[in-house]
Amino acid sequence: MAKSVIVKYRKDGNEFEILVDADMAYEFITGKRSDPLSVLEAEEIFKDARKGERQSDEKLNKSFGTTDVAKIAEHILKNGDVPITTEQRNRLLEEKRRQIIEIIAKNSIDPRTNAPNPPLRIENAMREGRVTLNPFKSATDQVDEVVKKINMIMPIKFTTVKMSVTIPPEFANRSFGILKRYGLRSEQWLSDGSLQAELEFPAGMQNEFFDRINGSTQGRAVVKIT
Repeated sequence: MAKSVIVKYRKDGNEFEILVDADMAYEFITGKRSDPLSVLEAEEIFKDARKGERQSDEKLNKSFGTTDVAKIAEHILKNGDVPITTEQRNRLLEEKRRQIIEIIAKNSIDPRTNAPNPPLRIENAMREGRVTLNPFKSATDQVDEVVKKINMIMPIKFTTVKMSVTIPPEFANRSFGILKRYGLRSEQWLSDGSLQAELEFPAGMQNEFFDRINGSTQGRAVVKIT
């Protein structure tokens, strides 16, 4: 039999509860399941699920702007208190931590050197800054708060970089896909068959781009930061 649990959410001084399958709820908050209705044991929004008391349409409209059960259930699952095991919580926290580190590393630089911030340095700064993460909140929504806490430990600047790249004729076709993945803004095929391109992408991805384009062109690409 399914293990039913209650997910609670409070807004505007009112209580909202949904009755869900515990395993399916975990699948939803980890992105393995997308339909919020498939998680529910009862397609109702409760004031008190244990007593079977439904929340009023008036309060649903006031807090969510709708009475649509699917939309409200999705909001509660993403923002409410979902009962999960310690093991599940730890897995969620680790996943969020890795996602946040990746976001910061790919999109930021050290303003003192203009060099990308290595993931390990970000991870160590988060540990030193005793950063606390929310397992239910998206990684993107937590980045700003994490940066505020570690910015005194390691300077961080979010920015993009613009590059002009010239690819020799013999490598132009095979390298075009790489250029498209790194924010290709314009392209020009020269008379000798060379490809000249203008790119713009998150500054933290510079080293990754250099590795890829050098590997594709045997180090013969001409790259200039503009």
